[in-house]
Amino acid sequence: MWGNLSPGECTALYRLVAGSARDLVLKLDRRGRVVDASPASARLGLAFAGDPVGRHLLELFHPSCAHAVIEAHRAVQAGEIEDSGWIEVLAQVQNGDQQWFELKLGPLPHDGGTVGLLRSIEDRRALEDQLFTAAMTDPLTRLSNRDAFVRMLQHLIDAGAHGHVALFDLDHLRTLNLRHGHSGGDRVLVAFAHLMQKLMGPDDILSRIAGGTFGVLLTETAETEAASACYRILEALDAASPTGHSHLHLTASAGLAPFDNTPDATLRAAELALVNAKARGRNRLERAETHHRQWGMAIGW
Repeated sequence: MWGNLSPGECTALYRLVAGSARDLVLKLDRRGRVVDASPASARLGLAFAGDPVGRHLLELFHPSCAHAVIEAHRAVQAGEIEDSGWIEVLAQVQNGDQQWFELKLGPLPHDGGTVGLLRSIEDRRALEDQLFTAAMTDPLTRLSNRDAFVRMLQHLIDAGAHGHVALFDLDHLRTLNLRHGHSGGDRVLVAFAHLMQKLMGPDDILSRIAGGTFGVLLTETAETEAASACYRILEALDAASPTGHSHLHLTASAGLAPFDNTPDATLRAAELALVNAKARGRNRLERAETHHRQWGMAIGW
């Protein structure tokens, strides 16, 4: 297929395709139209399902990728760059879905055309998604972790959203771990996470912050409504916990704060409220100080 290439073209082509036998190699004219192609298009599963010769390069990709592809082709044609580097592009495949590929363009010195290399990156992107999910997920409860929680709070604040952050911390978790082992403590954490998920609203966001501490983002929620949601969780845990000499009665403390200008300020206020709830006897909700006001209420006391 490539027997009509000049030595210079072959050298440029080799630099692009060395070690890439599964990739689609495209020879383009000055206007970006495909004049020759390797037989890899069927293996890649692209929607045209055959020979792309005669098609313009832009026909292969989603319109959202057009600007990046055009600019890369222009820069290569103008001799501004030796190659475009890898560009991520979206293309339709034979089953109608869209998949991500990466494209690299380089000059063909013999006739002023361009050579392109197209490869699938679906596996890589799937792995990246898995790694991202793992990095943002608490492995015990499968909730999002503190890093994800802070990022989501930052996004809400940047978007101008209003709402509250509630922090819940299981009381006497260390005692529970000493009495029943860390496996017993882990079971309690998972059960508490499930309880919170059942009682939260559909738009609330729950994360495990650290240890026995959980955070909830109550978006577009007024103070009274947010406090009521917190009381439901504390009361449900208190009511569900076994009593008796052989069991540790489970309770939690909570701190509530409105969204502030930054995630740090918001979380600091909620954490101070939580500390205050612990100091005032646990099993209660305390609100962050605002205009020198503060209120709290114990559960069942």
